[in-house]
Amino acid sequence: MLTSGGRFDLDALDERIAESEAQMAEPGFWDNGEKAQQLIETTNQLKAKRDNFVHLSDGVEDLEVTLSLLQEEPDEDMQRQFDHDLERVGEQLEQYRLEQLLDEPYDANNAILEIHPGAGGTESQDWGEMLLRMYTRWAGQHQFQVEVADYEAGDEAGIKSVTVLVNGHNAYGYLRSEKGVHRLVRISPFDAAGRRHTSFASVDVMPELDNTTEIEVNSDDLRVDVFRSSGAGGQHINKTSSAVRITHLPTGIVVSSQAQRSQLQNRETAMNMLKSKLYQLEEEKKAKQRAAIQGEQMDIGWGSQIRSYVFHPYTMVKDHRTNYETHDGNAVMDGNLDPFIDAYLQWRLSQKNPE
Repeated sequence: MLTSGGRFDLDALDERIAESEAQMAEPGFWDNGEKAQQLIETTNQLKAKRDNFVHLSDGVEDLEVTLSLLQEEPDEDMQRQFDHDLERVGEQLEQYRLEQLLDEPYDANNAILEIHPGAGGTESQDWGEMLLRMYTRWAGQHQFQVEVADYEAGDEAGIKSVTVLVNGHNAYGYLRSEKGVHRLVRISPFDAAGRRHTSFASVDVMPELDNTTEIEVNSDDLRVDVFRSSGAGGQHINKTSSAVRITHLPTGIVVSSQAQRSQLQNRETAMNMLKSKLYQLEEEKKAKQRAAIQGEQMDIGWGSQIRSYVFHPYTMVKDHRTNYETHDGNAVMDGNLDPFIDAYLQWRLSQKNPE
C-alpha cells in the first residue's frame, strides 16, 4: 500500500472523520443549520480524500501484481493493459500529489478572480479579455463553474475590468498562483504600423468566504449604490437598477455585482466579495509585519509582475517566481495552466520548508 507518512497521514485523517461524525450524531446538531451543513461538507471532503488515497493505493498494488506476472511469463495483451493502467494511475497520482499541496486555510474554497488591464488603451483591454478567456478555458477543463459577477467592456475591444466567481472544490487553492501582474509582448493587431507592444494586466484572486468566517463590517462604513447592469446576461439586465456597488469608506475598497436578476442577490454577492477583500487586506498586513520582524526583503503586494507572455520575436511564457517556462504559448492561452500551478505550489512549499 502507498505510504501514509510524510504529508499524508491516513490514521490522522480517519480520526478527523470519526470526530466529525461524532459531532453530527450529537443532539442539537441541526440547531445551527448553516454550521451543520458546513461540517457535513467538510466531512464529505475528508472522506473523498481518504477514498481517493485508498483507490490509488489499490491501483498501485494491482500494477505491482501485474508486473510480477509479466516478469514470470510475458504476455502481449497483459503488457498492453499494464501500460494503459500505468499511464492512468500515473496521471491520478500526479493529480493527487498536487492536491496534497493545497493546505492553506481557504484553499478548498471557491475563488473570486478579478482582471484589471493596465495603461495602454485598447491593446491592454484586449489583453485583459485574453486572460479572461484563458482562465475560463482552464476552469472548464477542471469542471469548475464560472459566473461573471461584474463586467465592464472596453471602449473598442476587450474589457476595462471583470470579476468572475470560479466555483468548485480547491478553486482558490489552484488559482491563488495567478495573483499578480501579467505582461504581454506581441505585435499589436490594433497598430496599423505593425509595431510590437507591451501590455500589462493585474489579476487579483481571493477565496470566497462563507458565513462561518467572522469578518466585522460596520454598516455605517458602507455606501451602497444601485445601477443598471451593463454586462452580458440577457435583455432583462437594463430594465431595472438591480446591480449593486458597495464602497467601504475606511479602506476605499469598491465591489460590484450585476450577475443576478435581483438587487437583493447582487447585494449579498457584493457583500461576500467585500468580506473577501477585507480578509485579504488583513492577511497582507500580517504578512508585511512578519516580513519586517524577520528582516525579509519581499514584495507581497498584488501588483508585482509574476509572468511574461512573449509572442514576438519568439514565443515563450515564463513565470518569474518559479522560472518555469514553455514555448507553447497557444496551449497556455487555451487554458493549459497546470504546469505553472504545479511549479508555483512546489515553490511555495519550498519557501515554507527551506532545506
